Amino acid sequence: MNYSQIIEALNSATGFDLFRIQSAIDKMLDDPKRVDELRGQLTIGQEIEYFDPEQNRAIRAVVEKFKRTRVSVINIDDGRRWVLPYYYINIHGIDTAISSQNRQVGLDRNEVSVGEKVGFLDRDNNEIYGNVIRLNQKTVTINCPKAQWRVAYQQLFKVLGPDLDALPG
Repeated sequence: MNYSQIIEALNSATGFDLFRIQSAIDKMLDDPKRVDELRGQLTIGQEIEYFDPEQNRAIRAVVEKFKRTRVSVINIDDGRRWVLPYYYINIHGIDTAISSQNRQVGLDRNEVSVGEKVGFLDRDNNEIYGNVIRLNQKTVTINCPKAQWRVAYQQLFKVLGPDLDALPG
């Protein structure tokens, strides 16, 4: 499934259209048959990847314990325990990236993830680089070498290339 195409199609939907689709999707996600199917593909100690909507990125974890509608996991990077709905798990390793094809400037909230290296131009037209530490409703909080910045999504650009670590911030 191409998530970028789905988002583009949904951009023209009304608020009610989105609510109605969300209602149908919520019912599908809570379907016990889907939960049982996912649970059947998991084992205790299995390394998995789940999508964290708050950070807008995939996170690696290990399955710790099964519950009726949720699964307990341990985050591989920081060792923290989380209890997640089964449908958060990317059992098939699907690419979760979303990118807009029609925008000429900036990024969309769906295109930025916590931990990602981004850049922007400050008021003096200097390029500033940093790591995303929080996704807010209208802005991104970026940890830069000299300060933290809150920057609108539309002002951001992704930092690409083989020498990301060589850049300041």
